[in-house]
Amino acid sequence: MSGNLLARSVHDLTAAAWFGGSLMGAIGLNGAAAAAKDPRERTRLSSAGWMKWAPVQTAAFGAHLASGVPLLMGNKGRVIKQEGVMRYTVIKTAVTLAGAATTLYAGMLGKKVQRLAEEGAEGATEPSPSASPELAAAQTQLKALQWVIPAFAGTVVVLGAKHGEMQRPTTFLEGLLKHRR
Repeated sequence: MSGNLLARSVHDLTAAAWFGGSLMGAIGLNGAAAAAKDPRERTRLSSAGWMKWAPVQTAAFGAHLASGVPLLMGNKGRVIKQEGVMRYTVIKTAVTLAGAATTLYAGMLGKKVQRLAEEGAEGATEPSPSASPELAAAQTQLKALQWVIPAFAGTVVVLGAKHGEMQRPTTFLEGLLKHRR
């Protein structure tokens, strides 16, 4: 396997892990935790699941960023010369960093929810009417972020696909002519 193929594979797979993990957590983990009979178990179970995922997600982020370096180096000529590649590279980098910061912030909120789990809750991201202002604020923010994070991750995946498409000939005729030379 060539270095560029390996780097691209790692880059794409780690973005997919971020997308899939965050979406599964929002739908599956938080949904399942909300079904717990004991209101104190709802936030505790959700927090425990997210804390188990956190090291995998952190490793995926690290590998994603690290694999971007050889991709950028291997494609530096294209980034500089081909129309639009630099723009999409900057946009993808900005979206990745904003998504990573949002994910980190959600993790900090999750630790707060975990610390306050004994208060109980309606669901993993739904505070009970008796929740402290601190727990209610954290859960309310997490309720929105659980959808914002997969949107960031999905955008990174789509922008990666856009980069790949930009390597193709722009027209069918150009592709035929290129292969005849």
